[in-house]
Formats: sequence, C-alpha cells, structure tokens
Amino acid sequence: MFSEERREKILEKVEKVGRVLAKDLAEEFNVSIDSIRRDLSIMEEDGLIKRTHGGAIPNPKVRTMPQAPAKRYGEGTNEQNAIAKAAALHIKEDETVFIGGASIHYVLLKYLPKHIPFTVVTNSVEIAYHLREFSNIQTYLMGGKVKSSGNITDSLANEFARQFTLDLSFATAGGISARGLSTATPEVAIFHRTIFENSRKIIALMEYTKLGVELFTGMHSLSKLDLVITDEEASKDKIAMIRSQGVETFIAKKDE
Repeated sequence: MFSEERREKILEKVEKVGRVLAKDLAEEFNVSIDSIRRDLSIMEEDGLIKRTHGGAIPNPKVRTMPQAPAKRYGEGTNEQNAIAKAAALHIKEDETVFIGGASIHYVLLKYLPKHIPFTVVTNSVEIAYHLREFSNIQTYLMGGKVKSSGNITDSLANEFARQFTLDLSFATAGGISARGLSTATPEVAIFHRTIFENSRKIIALMEYTKLGVELFTGMHSLSKLDLVITDEEASKDKIAMIRSQGVETFIAKKDE
C-alpha cells in the first residue's frame, strides 16, 4: 500500500471513529510507528486532522458543511451519549427548553424525561418531527428558511426567537476556548446569541474534540455559561481553562 493510500484510509478511520492511536494504526497497516507519525504530521499540515498525544482526532475547523443526515441523526458517539444522558437530568417539570439541531441534540432525544411535562422550542425540523412522539412535551418549531441540514437560522428565525423566554438552553458549537463558544457561520452565531440572551440557564454540551478550538465567529462568552458538560477524553488543561473562567464543568462518564 502506498503512503498516500494509507493516509486516505487513516482519514476515513478518523472520521468514522473520532479518534485513532498511532500504535494501533501501525499494527493495522503493518508499518513502523514512525511511518504512522509521519503520516499524521503530513495530514495535520494539510489541515485534515488534529494531532493528539499518541494519535489524532478530526480537525473541527474543516467541518464547515452540514453532516450527512445519516451521520448527524445517527446513534451518536459514546462521548455524545454520555454527555446527552447527563444533560437530560437538568430538565425540570414545566420548564421551557431550547434544543437545537446539532447531532448531539438528536442524541439527547433518547434521554429526555417522559414522566414530567415540559415544553421544547427548537429550530430543527428533524428534532420537531421526532418530538411529536412524546405525549408529555409541547413542541414549538421556529419558522424561517429550512436549510439542507433541516435547521432554521435565518433572520425570520432570529425574530421568532426574540418572542421566547427560555428556562434552559442546551448549547453546542464548533469549538470552545477562553473566548467562548464559536462556530464557522455568522448567521448561526447571530441566531444562537438571541437564544442565549433570552435564556435563564445555559448548558453547553461539548465533546472533547471541541475543547480549545476557536472558529470564525463568536457565539457566546465563556463566563456567561452556567455549566459545560464534556466527556472523559477531555484533557485536564482544557478543563482547567474552562474552570478558570468561573464556569462549572461536569465530566460525563461513558457507560461500561
């Protein structure tokens, strides 16, 4: 196998599983670990991945296009499931909750409480469609132009969002750094700023791959978040960065 072909296979694996280790790749492709390290370095220089200690993860900065529906609305990663399960415990009876249209929001649906009544406001056609099955939830879908992802974030949706006072918003973003939440698209950032400004409590759901990442447009300052829920793969220094801003951080444990 040529090195170029091997790097294509590595990229496919990174995108599929979310994290790879150099030693495992060396065994899988029957090459030296130094060869794999050179592959990963080249791929990082090309902006395809982000190197980590001992391996690599996807580069969040290249994820500017919506994920395919099958991936966005799939079962979710172990990390996403751990975060979503912990997040759902914060929903209280008769609250009004914002749930967006990111893949982790879709995972969250599995863990929503079914024994208490509450209201969900969403800008996602897909999320609203699935919530129709919950008899204990009243669902409001924001209007506007529907994007290929099924999400609605235009100026009409932004005006719609101004009408609500939300008890709890489940935020997510392409990245979180000392400057706060960020995303690749200004329109998305503007819409979510309106949501967050009208929310009494904001909980950010952030997988470890997004910690320390800064994208094109700022969405919300870190200090104004009430809680960040991440997973066990998050590095201690990234968690310390969040906590240094006075933000409570919870590490969600994956099911054994």
